[in-house]
Amino acid sequence: MKLRLILPFLSCALLTQCYPPETAQEKPNSSYLVGYETELKDDGSFRKNGYWDGDSLTGRARIRISIDEQLAYFYKGDQLAGISPVSTGTSGHDTPKGTFRITQKRAKHNSSLYGEIIDRKTKQVVISDADSRLDKPGAGQVYKGAPMNNFMRFNGAVGMHTGFIPGYRASHGCVRLPDHMARIFFKHAPLGTPVIVND
Repeated sequence: MKLRLILPFLSCALLTQCYPPETAQEKPNSSYLVGYETELKDDGSFRKNGYWDGDSLTGRARIRISIDEQLAYFYKGDQLAGISPVSTGTSGHDTPKGTFRITQKRAKHNSSLYGEIIDRKTKQVVISDADSRLDKPGAGQVYKGAPMNNFMRFNGAVGMHTGFIPGYRASHGCVRLPDHMARIFFKHAPLGTPVIVND
């Protein structure tokens, strides 16, 4: 059975929430993605797979990340281009809230802070959740940074990137996206793209 209710996140009121207060604009009158709800199944597959229909849209890119919803909303101008499930930081490694901008993009990137300690000879993982500031490789061991492909840095060491999405907050502070959605966001978000992180 298809969901027939118009989803709250498509309301004009919520569309304007992605703007910081100082740059709030009039409510958009766009009906773009008006049929989005017809794509949703009762199993909530959009929360696993995301949704994108923004290739033909123009306008300035903007991303809003909702920690409570564990969703990222991508806008072009005042139109919603896509939605992706995310996994943000756990308690103690919280993803910072606020308004930021993408300052670096790297298609292939590895973490310098988190990864694994591996035995050079056997290739066995010695420490699976290593923190490079605390866990140092011993003799015959090497640190290997966790892959963070499609990396888009927006606040210090924190960025968006491809990663495991378990359906809840699970990262060290970064914003993980499914690989196919991370690739799309990476392609459509130029340097300087505003990133708003809120509840």
